Amino acid sequence: MHAAWPDNHPSVAFGKVGVLLVNLGTPDGTDKKSMRRYLEEFLTDKRVIEWPKALWYPILYGIVLNRRPAKVGEAYELIWNKEQNESFLRTYTRSQAEKLAGHYAGTENLVIDWAMRYGQPSIPARIEALKAAGCERILLFPLYPQYAASTTATVNDKAFQTLLDMRWQPALRTVPPYHDDPVYIDALAQSVTDHLATLDWEPELIITSFHGIPQSYFKKGDPYHCQCQKTARLLRERLGLSKERLMITFQSRFGPEEWLQPYTDKTVEGLPKKGVKRIAVINPGFVSDCLETLEEIGEQARESFLEHGGEKFTHIPCLNDTPLGMRVIEHVVNRELRGWLEPEIARAVINDT
Repeated sequence: MHAAWPDNHPSVAFGKVGVLLVNLGTPDGTDKKSMRRYLEEFLTDKRVIEWPKALWYPILYGIVLNRRPAKVGEAYELIWNKEQNESFLRTYTRSQAEKLAGHYAGTENLVIDWAMRYGQPSIPARIEALKAAGCERILLFPLYPQYAASTTATVNDKAFQTLLDMRWQPALRTVPPYHDDPVYIDALAQSVTDHLATLDWEPELIITSFHGIPQSYFKKGDPYHCQCQKTARLLRERLGLSKERLMITFQSRFGPEEWLQPYTDKTVEGLPKKGVKRIAVINPGFVSDCLETLEEIGEQARESFLEHGGEKFTHIPCLNDTPLGMRVIEHVVNRELRGWLEPEIARAVINDT
């Protein structure tokens, strides 16, 4: 009991700081019902699809949600974590939170948790849990190195919407993009070097494939394209490669609009005709491997490249929960917690060196 409280005062948890890691989301299963529920939540987000509801909803509910769940479910089935019966995105995000908590072991006033923007565990549920655990301040960490309204902003939206229904709101601090952070760039470069060292051949070209967004979003002022370009440039410089040896593409386009270009699938398909027969692909914008990396790149892009005359293809894994990946997450959290947990952060940094 707090010394200044009367004996009959109810017990209240307080005085702690929370860190909430948030990634995009995942269905609960690969069945049609689970996929439809997940896709509906995802595709009704106005940050993801900016069309007017009167135009988009008839298409969504009349066509997309009747056709896509089964097809997407089949794709998830190919890369599903059978051992834990979940997507690898959920597996990796949970592990990242657990390892981050281990990094701060002994820091009693810090609570680490994780959530998904779409699906479970939800942002509202985990913010409520952190508040119940005594977190008066929460660092919200959208796990996206490059900022986009359809990723980072929608995570922030959901978090602040959660606060609307809370009488006693925790203070909330959000993590900014870290697309040009030297620790992040160094980790990407090291992952490339380490992976290529395992091969008995050398790629003629490295492709940095980022998730795309519609051109219209970019023209409205979204900084995503610029930040992706900077990440690719810094990685190229860090590896000492020319523009001819490392290029940038954009994947995962959806719908009839023009998206950021060049497109990954079209690029991969056309490279053998240009005499490029050995390539490596890395996804710098994805903190963890997921459907878009494991299936779209690791399966579809590989198959397309080889079918069109390519000879060697390798997909460089995301940083995931590896020591390199955790170093980036720990570095960003250390930086963004300053002013809230200075002594504890100092000890964590010392222990990590």
